[in-house]
Amino acid sequence: MNEMQPAQNPVAAGWYRSSHSAANNECVEISDTATGVGIRDSKAPGARQFTVGANAFTLFVMGLKGDPLKD
Repeated sequence: MNEMQPAQNPVAAGWYRSSHSAANNECVEISDTATGVGIRDSKAPGARQFTVGANAFTLFVMGLKGDPLKD
């Protein structure tokens, strides 16, 4: 089971957001980290951030796209 963890070294990480994000910063940003994918709120980049495993993030994105999730 993957648990959310504090993002590892978020200051040094390069943060990215979707090209579909609204111009008013109402989105999340993601970053590759040594332990998975860091996630933060673009409206509060200095607030808490967390990391999920790469596999968990992939399944999450597949679910958003409507791709079937396989066991």
